[in-house]
Amino acid sequence: MDKTTAASKRWKKTGLVLLFVLPALFFYGTFNLLGIARTFYYSTMDWKGISANKTFIGLSNYVAVAKDMSFWNSLKNNLILVIVSMFIQMPGALLLALLINSKIRFTKFFRTVFFMPMLLSTVATGIMWILFYDPNFGLLAKLIKALHIPMSTAFLQGGSALPSILLVICWQFIPYYMIIFKAGLTNVPEELYEAARIDGANSWQCFTNITLPLIVPTMRTSAVLQLVGSLKYFDLFYVMMGGAPNASTELMATYMYKKGFTEFQMGYASTIAAYMFLICFAFACVFLYATSRKGDKA
Repeated sequence: MDKTTAASKRWKKTGLVLLFVLPALFFYGTFNLLGIARTFYYSTMDWKGISANKTFIGLSNYVAVAKDMSFWNSLKNNLILVIVSMFIQMPGALLLALLINSKIRFTKFFRTVFFMPMLLSTVATGIMWILFYDPNFGLLAKLIKALHIPMSTAFLQGGSALPSILLVICWQFIPYYMIIFKAGLTNVPEELYEAARIDGANSWQCFTNITLPLIVPTMRTSAVLQLVGSLKYFDLFYVMMGGAPNASTELMATYMYKKGFTEFQMGYASTIAAYMFLICFAFACVFLYATSRKGDKA
């Protein structure tokens, strides 16, 4: 009788959990998994996207994209964004997280100021920085001219465009990862630092021997988010380049948009989206496997 009652309670608990989880799974499956499946379906079609007429062409689009140098150039720009995210955003975010996690005065003020870039929409951020970069009346251009620095003020043209936009992305997203690192630092027991200080450890030794090892899971999560986010990034490049990124600022997502909604090659654009999915999935799997192996060895 007791076993029957316990089993009944378990089923009721499971049913309650499913009641809340199934709607979310339904929407996830409808808008994500079904969307991915339809993307791969359209990638095998010659379709303009504005008519119901579709022609099955197999893997022809995949071959065409693999031979498309513009696609490989856009992938190169995405990889540059990945490198910048890993080696500038992550250290910068960790540094700010350590600062607001310390016992210095005005911590709440610094936390608010550092997080402000994340409160702005991407469009507002893009417009603000376009005005800042403007070669005629922008603040940066005026400063350069006032200091008589011999350099071009065309920051969003030619080879200067990519690093200029990357700077804005770092400014916008470092606060986001700062909050993630702050959450990780909060979970580090204070008793470990106290014991280390009693043993004579300095701040650097506490950081390298206590803080870093204990926030590795947080760093891994941040790295995966940065990796995937950088490979599928779109909006700020689109806004700051006026909806028409050139070769030096073209990303896979902007190239996909151009092919699908400007040139009306929806089948080709779906193939680019399929490549993006496969590349993101492969990079994330390899990264997680490599970092988990290192964690096991440690």
